[in-house]
Amino acid sequence: MGEVKMKVPDSTSAAAQGKRDVENLADAPEMVRLAREALEDKKGQNIKIIDISKVSVLADYFIIADGSNPNQVQAMVDNVEEVLGKAGYECRQIEGYGTANWILMDYGDMIVHAFCREDRLFYDLERIWRDGKLVEAEI
Repeated sequence: MGEVKMKVPDSTSAAAQGKRDVENLADAPEMVRLAREALEDKKGQNIKIIDISKVSVLADYFIIADGSNPNQVQAMVDNVEEVLGKAGYECRQIEGYGTANWILMDYGDMIVHAFCREDRLFYDLERIWRDGKLVEAEI
């Protein structure tokens, strides 16, 4: 996927910085809701939320969305990072930001996949993760 943008933790604890523990399962639905809204704010298309908690240990939720061009995809990701950051959630790692064909944001219990439309069709994560549960408006 290319370039990796990684947050390096300092010696100050997340709690001392007012950051929430992204491994707290009670926070996962709130993270998902905020991320979905942030993607919608930047006109993200075809937003799908997949509950993969029963089929994988990678995360509890995947959020998959697409944009029409790399600039829009970067704007979508920037907005997710800003909105979740203000809510106290810190992204562990971002991959693919430079090319912006497929940007992955790792929040621990939630992973955001932002694609350019053509790349989303090519990689077809919804098919790969079809054993997960598609989450409608319950979050």
